Amino acid sequence: MRPHLDVAASARRFAALGDPTRLQVFLQLAREPRSVADIAGAVHVSRPAVSQHLRVLTDAGLVEHEPAGTRHVYRPRADGVASLRDFLDGMWDVGLARFKAAAEAAARRLARQESSA
Repeated sequence: MRPHLDVAASARRFAALGDPTRLQVFLQLAREPRSVADIAGAVHVSRPAVSQHLRVLTDAGLVEHEPAGTRHVYRPRADGVASLRDFLDGMWDVGLARFKAAAEAAARRLARQESSA
């Protein structure tokens, strides 16, 4: 894993996305910035419930908002999403390195078997 990653922040972000409704809310925002009312209509939950989910996503650093008249428009927070991607990329890098090492070890064993035959 990369040393600059904040594991606690990543855990909060993944936990925030672990709720199915909250994930639906986040996916709505990934498509386009939206208000609480727009999200509530799309995911079929009450406005107060959407507000609660947005608060969790905001506290996790995944969502930001700005006033637009009497409403707030929510959107994914680029650095929060990038940190999740970095976390997953780091895990992927470790997995690929392990796969490469295993493949090279298997190739060496096969070469030894062939040379001794």
